[in-house]
Amino acid sequence: MSSPVPPGGTIGILGGGQLARMLSLSAARLGLKTHVYCDKAEAPGFEVATAHTLAAYTDTEALARFAGACDAVTYEFENVPAETAAFVASRVALRPNERALALTQDRLLEKNFIASLGLKTPQFLAVATAEDAAQVQGPSVLKTRRFGYDGKGQAMVATAAEAVTAFEKLGGVPCIAERFVDFAYEASIIAARGSDGSFAAYDPPHNVHRNHILHRSTVPSPLSAEAAENALHIARSIGEGLDYIGVFAVELFVGKDGTLIVNEIAPRVHNSGHWTMDACLVSQFEQHIRAVAGWTLGNPARHSDAVMQNLIGEEAADWQALSQNGGALHLYGKRDIRPGRKMGHVNWITPKG
Repeated sequence: MSSPVPPGGTIGILGGGQLARMLSLSAARLGLKTHVYCDKAEAPGFEVATAHTLAAYTDTEALARFAGACDAVTYEFENVPAETAAFVASRVALRPNERALALTQDRLLEKNFIASLGLKTPQFLAVATAEDAAQVQGPSVLKTRRFGYDGKGQAMVATAAEAVTAFEKLGGVPCIAERFVDFAYEASIIAARGSDGSFAAYDPPHNVHRNHILHRSTVPSPLSAEAAENALHIARSIGEGLDYIGVFAVELFVGKDGTLIVNEIAPRVHNSGHWTMDACLVSQFEQHIRAVAGWTLGNPARHSDAVMQNLIGEEAADWQALSQNGGALHLYGKRDIRPGRKMGHVNWITPKG
């Protein structure tokens, strides 16, 4: 294990969105600098990072300079090209590793990995051709294997004929068909694995989505003690299986009998963990920076109950009222309000019950 990055050191972040912004703010609190690399000029992370690079993810000269300026590097979204991650990893410590990124970029590889750990997933089928799509049976969700998020790149289908039509509408790209799960509700677990193999996890929130975008996360959740313990087992198994360093999320379907079914892995800090910013002494963002820097993980215990609500599109226009109603307001510095765009969130906390 390499030596920890000391205060004054620099953590590089591939990607410049709101997660990079919040990671940079947490790093500053620990006396660490950040250097954000992004290909978008108005990246929210640029506004608060110590340094930034505006360049394409394929620009190897810029990437080499970026890697040379950092003591360790992480990424804030899973669509960073795998080749970019591998290039950076050849020059500086990349945490989490490039394997975790490449695997979670492909839904079929991800599902096969989860199943290989003996964890429960929805029934799934690889769909590479219209003939494969014709084999889909029963209500299913057809998803592109790559680049879909927040409901994009997917379609609900009830029959094989609908699956064929949906496959064609999705462009005939490689897909995966996942059998629809009749779940009671959705939950997630935000966990961290340190460079020394240590493990820590936050209480799993109850998640509610609107239009395929997370609307609210609430802790405590209605998960039973047994289910919560199972969620810990799931996260630990995934973290160890990936030799992961950093914070990650596991999105879960909770069956009507309490069974936990793994939906997706997010190899980064996660929207359903934003409540930790105000309900825990060590937020998911600080925890990730600690892990990437090789520090000892912080205590993930919460001191308060919490409800996190996303501000999507025009909801953020009410920022003055939101900042006066007892909620902790977090805005992401995005200039343009657009439908479906995550503009910020509010955390409401109450004494822990």
